[in-house]
Amino acid sequence: MTLENGPLSICVLGATGFVGTELVTRLASERHRVRVITRRAANARHLMVLPTVEIVVGDVHDSDFLSRQFAGMDVVINLVGILNERGRDGSGFRRAHLGLTETVIAVARREHVRRLLQMSALGADAESAPSFYLRSKGAAERAIRAAGADLDYTIFKPSVIFGPGDSFINRFAGLLRLGRGVMPLPGAGVRFAPVYVGDVVEAFRLSLRGGSTSGQTYELCGPDVLTLEGIIRFVAATLSMRARVVPVPRPIARIQAWFMDFIPGKPFSTDNWRSLERDSVCSDNGCARLGFRPTPMAAIVPAYIGESSREARFERFRSGRAD
Repeated sequence: MTLENGPLSICVLGATGFVGTELVTRLASERHRVRVITRRAANARHLMVLPTVEIVVGDVHDSDFLSRQFAGMDVVINLVGILNERGRDGSGFRRAHLGLTETVIAVARREHVRRLLQMSALGADAESAPSFYLRSKGAAERAIRAAGADLDYTIFKPSVIFGPGDSFINRFAGLLRLGRGVMPLPGAGVRFAPVYVGDVVEAFRLSLRGGSTSGQTYELCGPDVLTLEGIIRFVAATLSMRARVVPVPRPIARIQAWFMDFIPGKPFSTDNWRSLERDSVCSDNGCARLGFRPTPMAAIVPAYIGESSREARFERFRSGRAD
């Protein structure tokens, strides 16, 4: 299926987060009519200024509510994802990833929405993945592929995503500053291929209308393949710091993660630790298949954590080193 040229009506779930904000902003700039579903209006206040964006408050797990929101839509985009759950049995992941996706599929069929773009994750697999997060993401992919010919889908599987406002590079930068370059690190040897948020958004944009992207799954990776330790050293160098990375042995990391399961906010959990059992690198170059080159970290990261960034200027001011 290929949707016709011209502005599309697009309903976005999970639109208020890091990737969603970038994607909705891009869609609005191209004059698409975007309906953003959110649990709380305050979460979407930064999107309210966009002229073609409508904010609707409601529960995405309520199929009757979703039916009203999907009616008349050309495309549904599901970006909903959680990195941790309240409990420890995987039920939170299954509800957020698989349960919601099954509801989206059923409602899309009911409302005759043919096009679904789904955010998954590199390494997601319903059977073999080591963590609840990756298994539930994989189960959601399987449900979409099993939906049949009446659902025209495209699935995206990015490695870790970076860009201004991310919770990945910025978190490590904060920890390095706090520890003055010392970083105890579980999973130091796990490999990643960080992908720029702008490239992830471009992949979604190029797939909006279907065509050759229909029924496809795209792994999204950047050009830099680094171990987690290598990423820490890159961040430290960008901060003009000397890093002392202390790899945490696997048994100790597991115990550490178990204790953190009970800390509010779960800065690192058992399920996060399990996800680090698998490299997050592409076996297939989805960006190349879509016709563009991914952006290296060195072209983006220094602008938001480097010496000229706002955070670095504030840090110099606090420490009495203001220019």
